[in-house]
Amino acid sequence: MSSPAKKIKKSDEPVSAGGDVNETRDYDIEIQNTLQEIDTCQNQIDGLNEKASDEILEVEKKYNKLRKPYFQKRNDIIKRIPNFWVTAFVNNKRIAEILEEEEEDALRYLNKLEVEEFEDIKSGYRINFYFDENPYFTNDILTKEFHLGSSGDPASESTEICWKEGSDLTKKLKGKNQLKGRKRPLGHRSFFEWFTDHGDPSADEIAELIKDDMWPNPLQYYLAPDMDVENGIEGEEIDSEEEDDDEEAGEDGDDVGVEEDLPDDSVVVAEEDPEDEDDLMVDDDAEREGK
Repeated sequence: MSSPAKKIKKSDEPVSAGGDVNETRDYDIEIQNTLQEIDTCQNQIDGLNEKASDEILEVEKKYNKLRKPYFQKRNDIIKRIPNFWVTAFVNNKRIAEILEEEEEDALRYLNKLEVEEFEDIKSGYRINFYFDENPYFTNDILTKEFHLGSSGDPASESTEICWKEGSDLTKKLKGKNQLKGRKRPLGHRSFFEWFTDHGDPSADEIAELIKDDMWPNPLQYYLAPDMDVENGIEGEEIDSEEEDDDEEAGEDGDDVGVEEDLPDDSVVVAEEDPEDEDDLMVDDDAEREGK
């Protein structure tokens, strides 16, 4: 989108030094013409940026279609691994922060996750959660959708969860938290409270995390603990513990090994025998009598 032309006040006088920056600035003819050239050039750049954005969206649409069968194939393979998605969620630190124990159990019935971008990518996307039959709700699919509302601002909506009698986790967890006091910092919610919350779609961190991080490569989260070991994180912790033990041993045994550190030509003072002291005293008395 091109920037609007700047209104420049014509004047033969240069701007005065120390003038109020909030006042209309006066430029001489040469500077004014130069500024107009810069503005024209900037409009051309903005036009190219707008064209590039449109072309990038077209490329993104093309590759969304090309990726779709591979995502479907991946989901079919994932179904062979029990608890794949709940494990990936638990291994994602940000999502794990809003997962209550009972919600984690409910997500063990999640057999498929899917992110669908709209044909017009700029207009929104939806996240589909597919569930096996479970003791919590009767829905086979739960969907949360993000789109532009009638006013043009971001909006969201989600499937109504058909909870089975006595199994509404949003009510059970809300009552539990009221009895125990606030368990998490402000802004943190449980997973199903996030799913049903539409307060500020433009700042939905969990949705963006699922769409842009979890969905493109869930395997990295399913394998997270194994990858940490492979990357040497566990080994680093062991080495760190050994170093701490060595430091503690040094502090407790500062005098250990002092004799070993003495140089070879060090002088060692022998303890005198009491009998030798008596002989020395007798010799001194004889000397005085001889004098």
